[in-house]
Amino acid sequence: MRFLADIPDDDVQWLDQRAREQGKSRAAVLREAVRDHRANAESMTSKKWLDIGFGAWKDIVDIGDAVEWQRRERASTTRPWDDDYEDTRAEFPDLFDAEDDRQRQIYLDMVAGKYPDAKTPVSR
Repeated sequence: MRFLADIPDDDVQWLDQRAREQGKSRAAVLREAVRDHRANAESMTSKKWLDIGFGAWKDIVDIGDAVEWQRRERASTTRPWDDDYEDTRAEFPDLFDAEDDRQRQIYLDMVAGKYPDAKTPVSR
């Protein structure tokens, strides 16, 4: 089947260069590129990507306990207005400072209505 496609000039130049190097026509190089791309796309959608990635971190030793590392990474994104702030701060106190605590208190005061001119945050 034949079809018309608009391809940027620099891509056409690249195709022509590859075709000259391989002793093929531009169309042959393009057909091979589509075939290879399709094969790669089909293999990735068939969940082979899971097999490729599964266990990729198993031999990593510089992070210590992997579960503890992951929990700490997640904890580092906790913000003063998050519901789990106190629990996370108790578990990972070095991730928080006095400014975080000050912001937490401001948030709690706002929720309690101590700032009547401020809008109450949207409840989750």
